[in-house]
Amino acid sequence: MNCIYKTDFNLPGQTSKYEGKVRDVYTIEDNILVVVASDRISAFDIIMPKPIPKKGQVLNQISLEMLNSTKDIIDNWLISSPDPNVSIGRKLNPVKIEMVIRGYLSGHSDRLYKSGKRSICGVELPNGLVSHQKFDNPIITPSTKADHGHDEDISKLQIIKQNILSIDQYEEIEEITHKLFKRGTEIAKQRGLILVDTKYEFGYDSNNKLCLIDEIHTPDSSRYFYSDSYSDCIDKGIPPMQLSKEFFRQWLIENDFQGKENQSLPNITNKIINDVSDRYIELYNQILGIKYDKSKSTNSINQIEKNIIKGLESL
Repeated sequence: MNCIYKTDFNLPGQTSKYEGKVRDVYTIEDNILVVVASDRISAFDIIMPKPIPKKGQVLNQISLEMLNSTKDIIDNWLISSPDPNVSIGRKLNPVKIEMVIRGYLSGHSDRLYKSGKRSICGVELPNGLVSHQKFDNPIITPSTKADHGHDEDISKLQIIKQNILSIDQYEEIEEITHKLFKRGTEIAKQRGLILVDTKYEFGYDSNNKLCLIDEIHTPDSSRYFYSDSYSDCIDKGIPPMQLSKEFFRQWLIENDFQGKENQSLPNITNKIINDVSDRYIELYNQILGIKYDKSKSTNSINQIEKNIIKGLESL
């Protein structure tokens, strides 16, 4: 399939370009961002050599819907989306912390818990929890935002001690994180899903107003379980059925790869690529309540560039 692995546009007014793990970000006249969601996939903070068909569109379209559905909680960076793979928005001063919020003991937190840790980012966890168990209340386990390499867990106390945020700033972000997670949980429930965990990123505008940036509630930033089978799976001691990138992470782990030194990346077969693509499309269908139409987009680099230019002209 035709995939978007990399873009190399020269857009009107372009002042810089940044390539993230998944997105290519173009800065226009130092105040507008053009974010192209590619079909790249990363795991353990490593970009995989093969793209996932339609992944970029799925991420961008879900995030657009979720940003629009949370504007009453907090303003966000988004201005428009001139192409299925593209979002255009305001360039803000980013907070150098990702606010990870967890409703269940899954993924990274579960791996840490199994290793014997009972304190994650300063949050104390009781003994006797089982994998994928729901917490009494959601917990926040922030991480640093690394430009290169691995993000690192960090506690509220460390964030404040290192002057990354003041206590007032952190507590405002913490409160909004809980509100966003509650909204995401409600949306997921309506669609037969459980929002297990997710992360939010924030920035400040020129008036020092806090805003939401980046993507939210997508398969790359979130984990979802199917709600109808969750309790039965927990009772049987088996992993709940889920829609997220964790499926791909688990496949890598089973093939002896966790991004550690001296580990070799396993061969990513076409079957795995198609399976991951199907998972992304399935989540799109489930969380948005509409069927993804593969025939409507050609993923043409030239068409994406034309649509971006039209979008910038309309600002």
